[in-house]
Amino acid sequence: MIRFIAVILFLVLFSIVSLPMYLVVNIIGHFNPEAKVRISQNFVVGGFKNVLRLSSTRLEVTGLENVPADTPVLYVANHRSYYDIAACYTLVKNNTGFISKKEMERIPCISRWMRYINCQFLDRENVREGLKTILNCIELIKKGTSIFLFPEGTRGLGGEMLPFKDGGFKIATKTGCPIVPVAIKNTENIFETHIPKVQKQTVSIEFGTPIYTAEMTPTEKKGLGPLVQGRIYDMLNGK
Repeated sequence: MIRFIAVILFLVLFSIVSLPMYLVVNIIGHFNPEAKVRISQNFVVGGFKNVLRLSSTRLEVTGLENVPADTPVLYVANHRSYYDIAACYTLVKNNTGFISKKEMERIPCISRWMRYINCQFLDRENVREGLKTILNCIELIKKGTSIFLFPEGTRGLGGEMLPFKDGGFKIATKTGCPIVPVAIKNTENIFETHIPKVQKQTVSIEFGTPIYTAEMTPTEKKGLGPLVQGRIYDMLNGK
């Protein structure tokens, strides 16, 4: 319980410190929008690193060299825990917005920082709004921002991946950006499998070889979901 209390106290402190930071980054953003995004991302990454530290979570990272450094990408990962985002976001190479469920938009402090770093909120019950979210992501990719996607749509707490939803892969097929498969192991054992305890864990994150959608035929693009899920499955199982 000590780790759980420490994380909660830090999140309260983070929310308090965020209040003057909103003013600072908005003033900076008025003159330099790119600096606003960069400062916001550094602030959020710092917050995530502290959450991982207070949770006694150690990261074992492989394949980070596979992520192209000179172009935005679509990261595609399996989803097991709230800690997936905290762990992965400390590793991304450039500005990256992740796609989150619409409900996160209701949390004042968190949702504001999410907007500042170009995160997008997906309404899974509204097809039209969902399409707008995908179109927003396409525009962000074109402007140089990477996108992080969890195509299962929710956390797979049982260990097995849920079927990948196809809609998010349009971000890659419409822009030609590379897809980087990401395999995440053991985040669910930090918190979800024994709520409310936060337990010390080692988390494995592997970045796979990019899939270049610009080189694929229309038929191959239609099978992107199973292809990427298969790659992640093999990475999770050491193949």
